Amino acid sequence: MPHYIVYVLLLVVGTGIANAASSTSAVPGLHITPPASAQGAPRVVRVGPDKEFRLPSAAARSARDGDVIEIDAGLYEKDVAVWPQHNLTIRGIGGMGGKAHIRWDGVVAEGKALWVIKGNNTTIENIEFSGAKVPQRNGAGIRHEGAGLLIRHCHFHDNENGILSGVHAENDIIVEHSEFAYNGHGDGYSHNLYIGGARSLTLRFNYIHHAVVGHNVKSRAAANYILYNRIMDEEDGRASYAIDLPNGGLSFIIGNLVQHGPRAENYTLISYGAEGLTHRLNKLYLIHNTLLNDRQGGRFLFVADGTQAAVAANNIFAGSGVTLNGPVTLQENLVADRSELLDTAIFDYRLKAGSRAIGTGIDPGESENFILRPQAEYLHPMKSKLRAVKAMPDIGAHAYQPTGAK
Repeated sequence: MPHYIVYVLLLVVGTGIANAASSTSAVPGLHITPPASAQGAPRVVRVGPDKEFRLPSAAARSARDGDVIEIDAGLYEKDVAVWPQHNLTIRGIGGMGGKAHIRWDGVVAEGKALWVIKGNNTTIENIEFSGAKVPQRNGAGIRHEGAGLLIRHCHFHDNENGILSGVHAENDIIVEHSEFAYNGHGDGYSHNLYIGGARSLTLRFNYIHHAVVGHNVKSRAAANYILYNRIMDEEDGRASYAIDLPNGGLSFIIGNLVQHGPRAENYTLISYGAEGLTHRLNKLYLIHNTLLNDRQGGRFLFVADGTQAAVAANNIFAGSGVTLNGPVTLQENLVADRSELLDTAIFDYRLKAGSRAIGTGIDPGESENFILRPQAEYLHPMKSKLRAVKAMPDIGAHAYQPTGAK
C-alpha cells in the first residue's frame, strides 16, 4: 500500500471515524503494494541554514526514492524545486507551526510552479506556498504531474492556483487539514484548487476560502470525496462556484459547510457536469451539508441532464435563491431561516436549540460501497471531531449539541 494511503488510514482509525475502511476502499485504484519503507529505514535529508542543504532545491537535486526531506521552518525565497523522485516525504519542522514557507520572488520551476512534483506517491506536510505567478496566468504553489499525492497541514495563498494537477489516469490525490486562500489570477481560469484528469480526489477537514474570481474547488477527477470541509467566500470573497465538478464523476459531498458571499461572481454554489459528463460513472450524493447563500438570488445546486443519479439528503439550505436545477432526488432537506443557526454573522452554522433540523433527518444509507451517513464534523480551524450518533439524525453538517457541550 502506498505510504500516503497508509498515513490516511492510520489517521482515520486514530480519530475513530467508523467508516474508514468503507470510505477508503471506495476510492478507485488504491492498490495494496509494499511501501518503500518496508525495504529499510528511509534516509533523512535535512534542509536549513545550518543543515546539510541550505535550500530545498539543493535537496531536490540530491534526493533519492524513499527519502524523508525535513525542512526547517522559515522563509525560502528565490528558491524553487522540481521533485522527480518516488515515495518522498517532504515536511516542514520546528518553529511556530513548523511550516517552511516557499515564496515567489519572480522565479518558478519549469515556468509552472514553486514546486513541480513529478514523482509518484509523494507526501507533503507543513509547507506554506505563496505568490506563484507566470506569464500564462496559471502559476501554482504545487504543479502535480505524478501519481499519488498526500497534502497535510499545508497553506496555499496568493498564488494563481494553489494546487494545479495535470491529467494522469492513475493519480489519487488526498488533501487534509490544509488552508487555501486568495488563490486565482482574477480572470476566472485559475482557482484555489484545480485537479485535472485524476482517478480520485479526497478533501477532508480543509479551510478553502476567498478564491479570486475562480472556483474554490474545481475537480475533473473520476471520483470525488469532498468530506467535512469549510468552503466559503465569507464577507468579501469573489469566488465563482464554491465547488465545481465540471465533468461529473462519482462524487460524494458530505458534511461540508459551504457559503456563497454577497460579492460572489457566480450565482451557483455547487455545479455538477456543466462542461459535459465524461466519466463512466456519473453519480452525485449531496448529504448532510449546511449551505448558505449570502448572494442576492442564485441557486444552491446545478446538476446536468444525463446524470445517472443525484441525491440531496439531510442538507440545510439557508439564505436566498432557489434550491436546485436539474434531475435531483430530494430527501428530508430543510430550507431554513438563518435564525435556526447559531451565529451566521461569524459563520457559526451549528444548530440552535429548537431548530427544525434537530431529529428530523433520515438514515441516508450507502451507495457504491460508501457509507453516506457522516462520521465526523469540521471543527474550525482545519480540525475534526466525531459526529454524535443519533437514532434520528439532525439535518446539516453539525449534529445539535446543547450550549457548553463538547
